Amino acid sequence: MALYKEQGLKIYNSMTGKKELFTPISEGNVGMYVCGPTVYSNVHLGNCRTFISFDLVFRYLKHLGYKVRYVRNITDAGHLENDGETGEDRITKKARLEQIEPMEVVQRYTVDFHNILEKFNNLPPSIEPTATGHIVEQIETIKTIIDKGFAYEVNGSVYFDVFKFNKDHDYGKLSGRALEDMIANTRELSAQSDKRNPQDFALWKKAEPQHIMRWPSPWSDGFPGWHLECTVMSTKYLGESFDIHGGGMDLKFPHHECEIAQGEASTGKNPVNYWMHANMLTLNGKKMAKSTGNNILPTEIFSGNNDILSKAFSPSVTRFFMLQANYRSILDFSNEALLASEKGFNRLIDAYNSIDKLPSHPSNSSFPVREWRQRCYDAMNDDFNSPVLIATLFEAVKAINAIKEGEIQITKDDIEVLKTTMHDFIFDVLGLVDVAAVNENNLEKLSGAVELLINLRAEARNNKDFATSDKIRDELLEIGIQLKDGKEGTTFSID
Repeated sequence: MALYKEQGLKIYNSMTGKKELFTPISEGNVGMYVCGPTVYSNVHLGNCRTFISFDLVFRYLKHLGYKVRYVRNITDAGHLENDGETGEDRITKKARLEQIEPMEVVQRYTVDFHNILEKFNNLPPSIEPTATGHIVEQIETIKTIIDKGFAYEVNGSVYFDVFKFNKDHDYGKLSGRALEDMIANTRELSAQSDKRNPQDFALWKKAEPQHIMRWPSPWSDGFPGWHLECTVMSTKYLGESFDIHGGGMDLKFPHHECEIAQGEASTGKNPVNYWMHANMLTLNGKKMAKSTGNNILPTEIFSGNNDILSKAFSPSVTRFFMLQANYRSILDFSNEALLASEKGFNRLIDAYNSIDKLPSHPSNSSFPVREWRQRCYDAMNDDFNSPVLIATLFEAVKAINAIKEGEIQITKDDIEVLKTTMHDFIFDVLGLVDVAAVNENNLEKLSGAVELLINLRAEARNNKDFATSDKIRDELLEIGIQLKDGKEGTTFSID
């Protein structure tokens, strides 16, 4: 039986402001969409926290036995500098400054994004669509919204009519903003604006002559609005209504609010059942952001190449640091916090690695392993509460150390339950990596490869093929592996 049938998962729904029992639309299947990056610069640690948070969600749903389709987009067009309707496209601006093609910018920073998340041991999404790959679908959705009376065209641009939509719907229900309050706090439109009302947002923008990224449409050569791509791609791959939509807290308004309006206007259905939002990572008490420069890159942490760091920290220690706070809580970054996380991470991994050496008792266990195991599930079932899960795992660390000291006892069967549970939650759910074990395994593979080359070299020497023999020795030396011939055969050392 799948674990989800015996574990009652509750998710904090941003729409209702409450934790709700998770019931997917289709039993055993979950559709999850997460807003991905705009790929115009290197991904910073604050961005990574959001994607690590939803990797935790993805991992736990899979652990419970759900079949999950996880869709995370790449924004490679349409995201203007000020997140509104003015300014330059972020990718186009980067291309202009560096004098390269926009798609070179996209490729460079998409590769960086993937490389960084791979280092953090994030699982790849099921589907990773791009905005530019779905221009046709976006145009068709705009046509539908116009036909239903919720959008209008002016001078080649198309805008969503928020006032018209709000007559029969509730624009602002996710963020808790009333349209009347938005109107009261909004300046009047400039004479140059094509919008009927300041709250209206672009579905399609006519491209200015200097705008590089443009596509033909029934209205103009232009580009889609930033909000539209997520509505189109989530609908295409997950259906008109799906289970979970996630993203950073800063996307709740206007991005996600606009998504809801577009979805309801085009399909007449509620697009999402559970809205989830990850909170920010702060540095110097302020939100990390590319635009302000108040950020730190993961590569700086892995190398220690930043003045606020006393040393380098591994990706797994950095991931562990972020998972020690609930995804909905603000987390402040500091060197001291990383040092404490490293100490805790090493204690956790060391305890797990010592389980196989624990002495077993033939009949009695002092540590209630099965109750402890359920509390691990209870923590994750409570809106993916990773800090409580980690605290529960450290209860096992304390018990393991007590068993080693002979202070309490445990049966062989309970040792197996303990090891399996620790493995499942440390590695499969939290996504941590035992770096020392990986390095040891890699060293074993390297040793095997060098031994194979030593045998090939010996065979070449026996055949008097000294050119090949010397080539193997010299090329190994170039990469820091020195062969030493002796009476007992050939050995090697690594510089």
